Formats: sequence, structure tokens, C-alpha cells
Amino acid sequence: MRETYHELRVMPSAYPELFLDFLQTLFPDTIEIGEKSLILRSEEPLDEIAWGVGEFAAALSEKLNEEIGVQTRLSEEKNEDWIAKYRESIRPVEIGAFYLYPSWETPREGKCNIMIDPALAFGSGHHETTAGCLEAIGKYVTAGSRFLDVGCGSGVLAIAATMLGAKADACDTDPLAVENALKNFELNGQRPGTVWEGSVGGTQERYDTVVANIVADILRMIAADLKERTKEGGILILSGILDTKERSVEEAFSDMELLETIAKNEWRTKIYKKNKENNGG
Repeated sequence: MRETYHELRVMPSAYPELFLDFLQTLFPDTIEIGEKSLILRSEEPLDEIAWGVGEFAAALSEKLNEEIGVQTRLSEEKNEDWIAKYRESIRPVEIGAFYLYPSWETPREGKCNIMIDPALAFGSGHHETTAGCLEAIGKYVTAGSRFLDVGCGSGVLAIAATMLGAKADACDTDPLAVENALKNFELNGQRPGTVWEGSVGGTQERYDTVVANIVADILRMIAADLKERTKEGGILILSGILDTKERSVEEAFSDMELLETIAKNEWRTKIYKKNKENNGG
């Protein structure tokens, strides 16, 4: 073991999940998800990745037509067992009927226990958007219903719905996320329905509950497909919405009935119903 290692902290002003996806394409090892930063550690220099992050922020700003900043901090640190230190900082999360815990912890009696390792970096329940979705799933998903998770990441939301007795399909445009979700289904002893690489347009089924925990601009782009895949009388759960983007999402889904909004810090989870007299499309 070398005496020192290189550390890169990436602190985006918005869309941390998109920066995480980008970093995973460049960095094969564990990425720690901090409260306001993404942390990479390696025995090799990380200067090129830091440069790439800046280029990605510029490209993302142009694509989304808004200013997205990112701060990076490179340092050389004294080597230690940082994986063990990271594990010590991660605690299980209880959200309603669900108990999310990493593999080095133990399940809790009387709960729907979901084993998810935050080090896998997709969705662990620690983020406000995932927590908001889980809260809504616990309230609206029923046994025997059909469920679709759009942008499934770790698969935690689809796994939660399955534990409540729903038949859950899932999709993600990232093939690594699809692979990760399937592994987590198996890890938790659950059987998924159909899981595919792609978005909501990859199915013609209609569902009792559709959940999409993505980002506000993407939710607006695929709004018509999300509404179409939701059955009449069904529930649509939307998350990944910053409070500054809440109004734009409400406008895109104004033809559906807004049942409630779950607010967690600056993040919003919105629950809609597709009424029979209003097709929501």
C-alpha cells in the first residue's frame, strides 16, 4: 500500500445524478456519494477526470439551456482504509414500511427489508428523491397491481413495489443500471417482471402505478409517454424535481389530478392520478 492516494471531490450545482452517471463511465472503482459531493479515490492521478467533469458541465449547460456549475477539488491524502471508514458513515434508512440497509448491516424484523449497497452508487434510499418515492409507493401501491419504474437505477423502487405484492417492470437507458437492478432483485429474493434497457417508450403495457425518479427536464420531455402508460384511474409518481423546477413540471402534467406533493429539503415528489374523465394525455 502506498503512503498516499489521490482524491477528487466533485461538487455540482445541480443534477448530481447526471454527474454521477458520467463519472461512472470514466472511473471503474467505488464512488462515494457525500452530502454535497461525489468523491473518487485512486492511487493514480485524477487530473484528467477533473478536466472531463468541467467539460461535461459545459456540455450539460448547453444541452439543458441553463447554467450548471461544478467545483472540483484535487488533493493527495494519507492512505487509510477509507472503504471501512465509508461503511462506518452509512447507516440503514427506515421509510414507512421499508427498511433499506447495506450488506454489512442486518435486516429489521417486521419491515420490508431491502438490501442495497450505497457504494454501488445508483439509489440507496439516502437521497430525498428516492425516499419520497418510497413513501408514495408505500401509500399507493397495492398487491396484485402492475407497476413500472422508469429510470430504475438500482431497482430499489421496483423491488419495494414487488415486496408489496405488485408485479413490477423496470427500465433504464443505462445498461449498467439494468444489470445492477437485476442483481439487486436477486439479492433481495424478488422476481421482477420485464426489465429492459431504454425508456418508457419501450413498452405498450399500461400500469396501475408508474414511477419516474429522473430530473425535471426529462420528465417534461417524456410526459406524454408517462401519461399513456398509466391506466385510467392509475397513479403517476414523479420525482427528481428541484423546487426551482416544480412549476414547470406542474404545467406539463396539469391535465392530471395532483393528489399530493412530498417535500424533502429542496426536492419534490409529486403524485398524480389519471382520472377517467380526463385521460391525462
